[in-house]
Formats: sequence, C-alpha cells, structure tokens
Amino acid sequence: MCADSSSPKTRSEPLQAVFDYHRATKHHFGAFANGPGMLDWATQPDSFRRYAGARLIRLETVTPTDDPGFDAIFTPGHMPAAAPLNLRTISQLFYDSLALSAWKRIGATRWALRVNASSGNLHPTEGYLVCGPVEGLCEQPMVCHYAAQEHGLEVRAEFDRSRWNTLCSGFPAHTFFIGLTSIHWREAWKYGQRAYRYCMHDAGHALGAFSIAAAALGWQTRLLDAPGTDELARLLGTIQAHTSEREEPDMLIACVPASSAEPLPELSAAVLQSFESLSWQGRPNQLSPAHVDWGMDVIAALVRKPHGVCAYEPFADAPQSWSPPPCAVSLRRMIRQRRSAVAMDGQTRLSRADFYRMLDRTLAVPGAVPFNTLPWKSQLHLALLVHRVDDLSPGLYLLLRDPVQKAVLEQALTQADPWQKPPGCPESLPLYCLMERDIRAAAREISCQQDIASDGCFSLAMLAGFSGPLERYGPWFYPRLYWEAGMIGQLLYLEAEAAGIRSTGIGCFFDDPMHEALGLTDWSFQDIYHFTVGGAVEDMRLTTSAV
Repeated sequence: MCADSSSPKTRSEPLQAVFDYHRATKHHFGAFANGPGMLDWATQPDSFRRYAGARLIRLETVTPTDDPGFDAIFTPGHMPAAAPLNLRTISQLFYDSLALSAWKRIGATRWALRVNASSGNLHPTEGYLVCGPVEGLCEQPMVCHYAAQEHGLEVRAEFDRSRWNTLCSGFPAHTFFIGLTSIHWREAWKYGQRAYRYCMHDAGHALGAFSIAAAALGWQTRLLDAPGTDELARLLGTIQAHTSEREEPDMLIACVPASSAEPLPELSAAVLQSFESLSWQGRPNQLSPAHVDWGMDVIAALVRKPHGVCAYEPFADAPQSWSPPPCAVSLRRMIRQRRSAVAMDGQTRLSRADFYRMLDRTLAVPGAVPFNTLPWKSQLHLALLVHRVDDLSPGLYLLLRDPVQKAVLEQALTQADPWQKPPGCPESLPLYCLMERDIRAAAREISCQQDIASDGCFSLAMLAGFSGPLERYGPWFYPRLYWEAGMIGQLLYLEAEAAGIRSTGIGCFFDDPMHEALGLTDWSFQDIYHFTVGGAVEDMRLTTSAV
C-alpha cells in the first residue's frame, strides 16, 4: 500500500520517526552515532544460524566452470537457456549466492568468507527456500532454511500440494520462492544504533547475489512487493515463538526457471497467513549469551510493510547501455573469488574504458540483471571521487542513474562547477564531471579518515532520493533504498574482480559533511553507502583456503 504524498510539515508520526532514526544514526566529525565503545568479545554472535531438530538436506558442491561468461547474463537478450529445476540447480543457486567461498586463518583463529558481501563480515542475512516438489530434492512442498556452513537445507515445514498449488496459482510452472531475513543483533553487537542500515545493505547484497546466480542458470527473479512483513514471517516460520535472537523478514523473491515477459500475480494473503498453522520443525540456536538493546526492534517496527500493491513511479526515460566491449572471464569464477579489500596500494590505475564499463553496468537498463528484479525505478545516483583513472582528470563526478533527475540534481548540488561530459564518455552514459581537482584528502576525511577511500582508483558515495520516495510510498520504503545500494555494491564487487582489481563497501562515513561537500542543503537526497575500488594490498599474515 502506498502512502499519500505529504510535505515535510505534514509527515505521519511513523514517517517522522524514520527521519529521526536516520538523523540520529549519522556520523559527524565531532561524534559518531551511538554504539559500543569497545567490542564485548564474550558476546560475539555465532556466525551461523541452525535449527536444532530440523532435518538437513545436503546440497551438492558445484565446481565453477568457464560458462557462462561474465557478460552473458548482464546483456539483455543474451542470457543462457533456462536450466531444469532439480537438486543440482538448486544447489548451484545457493552455492553462487549465499554459500561459503573461503576460510581465512591467522594463527589458531579462522573465519569464513561468503559469496555475498557483509558489513564487518558479520552476515545478518539468512536465506529460505519455499518450493513445490523438486526432482532429486523433495517430493513434498516445503519451507527450508539455508545452512551456509553445511551448504544444506534445514526442513522447517512440509505441506500438502493443494496448499502449494493455491500459493503459486497463476505463476509459471516450476516457480519457487526465496525469502531473506535479518538477525539485527549480528550487526548491532559491533555497530550499535547504526546497525540497521548495515543490515539492509547486506540484504541488498544478498538480493543482488541471488539475482545474478539465478540469471547464470537462465532463470528470472522478481521481488514480490505485495506481501506484508507479518505475512512473510508466517510464510518463512520466523513468527514462531522462541527465546533466541529475533529474525525480521525482509523480502520474498520469485524465481522463475523459464522465459516469461508476463507480470507475476499476487500471492494470496489468506494462504500466506495459513502457513502459521503448519507443523514447524527445529529451534533456532542462541547466537550470544547476552545482548544490548540498540533500538533495532523499534526501527524494524516503524518500517514494517502492510499488505498491498504499490503503483511505483516508472522511468520517464529509462537509461540505455553503450554496449561496452565484452570481458572474457567466467562469471562463476568471479562470484567465488570475490573478496573485500582491507587496504589499497595507492598506485594501481584503472583504464578509462574499464571505468566507463563499470558505471554502465550499474544502470537499470530495461531487462538488465540484477536491477530487473526490482519493481521500482532507480532511486540512487553515484557521486564518484576519481583518483587514478587513465586519461581522466581527478575530481568529483556524478552518474545519473535516472537521467530525468538531472535538473533536480543540478539545482541541489550547489558546490559543483558547471557540469561537463568527461573525455571519451559514451553519449548514452549519463556521467558528468562536477569539478576537477585532487580529491583524495576529502575522500579519506569523509570516509571516517580511512585511507582505503583515497588509495584506490576511485571511491563513491551513493546518493538516494530520500524525502520524495519516503513521503510518496511510506516508511516501509526506507529499507528498500539500502537494498538498491547493496545491489549496486554487489555488482561493483564482481566488476572489480573482472577488471583484475578489488573493492569494498564502506559503511562508516560522515553523512552531513559529505552533503556539505556536495552542496546538499535539505533531505531531498541522502548519502547512504560508500564504496571504493582499486589495487588491494594483501595481508601476508593471513592464509586463505578456498571452499
């Protein structure tokens, strides 16, 4: 259900509370958002949620091959043929989206890395499968939790085929559903009150990872935005009472292993609610012996979505790709080798062609993966702090991911010089140079004094349309801005790998100082995520073993 448009003076109480949360969780030069002064290692959350007593179905480990190529799935009309739905392909889907990718070790301590990126490698996102009978996997419809360490599915509930047929009535044959939830404590343990933002970044990274992994199988993904939060909790079983850390439902994704241009139907609210009465198996493990309340339940309650379809504002002029030259690498090898850089060398340079290619890939071109999963048009733009790109002057640049907003942003970014298209920039790529100068010191300072923001080839700030979308759609749209940011981040991770370099997300940045640097003076746009791309410096004390 969409909210009525309202001015800032007439915001509803819940919407105003969301603005207040966002303001309260900003970092400033003089003070950081409220969080733990130091980490309590005795309460560090377990990295893996398990359901004791639930039957575990082991999935197959599928070794990456050269096919499909990296470009195949990102070019509309060039996706692979749809793979059949069976145990092997479900295994491949999870292996390429939420699975462990490597173990890091220093001395006697080791920790897991995963395919999907996460703030602080804390992984608050949990995945669920809701499916009908699948060859080699199950004979009965079921709801399963994905156990990442075991690469398996924990069967939480089985149900009859008539309920399944009613649930997916009108969907193409062999459709199944992926649910994503967040355990907010995993992030709040380290990041305090600001942690909800990072959880939603991570949910977006996982959404992007699933969209890309499904496309590699020739399958389509669509975010089903009509179900309310409470309905998702019933469908996924997270509404069941227990004393372990709470899981908040985030989203439901329809996965369609077929080519279909038809819009997908709505899920029946009555059937979704009926899932609460299933015989649910397994109890979630306790992740920490003690907890600190950082207000995660408060913000989660404010943005819970009611049931209803929203008529999103469409693109008036959808972005177009300039069709960059192909990149001859394996998609799945890039997925499995993705790593977050911990330091940049301050020397590596990026070719201008590769830079333009990366930016082109972040555009929501009609039909392009992963943004075709979303039902709303792009709400984010990229403010780029360029340091080391060949044949391109250092300085501040802006990529308009919705070109129609050019006039609005020209008026909003009051610190910019006259906008100019940079040298060699394809006409269809909406990239503009706002000012030419050495911007490394500013990049470092605004990203919480982190050298990684200035030592890469470029860093960026993701500017979200803020007051407009939230007042138009309602408080529940707030996390969706972060999901889109996470999807952009997941894509940039893979693009960096394909270019032979590395990248990482930066959640710590000074919010309003970044706005001041750009000349933003109101809530029309807010900086919600930073990223950096460049030549990584490896920590030679660590050893890495692939999974």
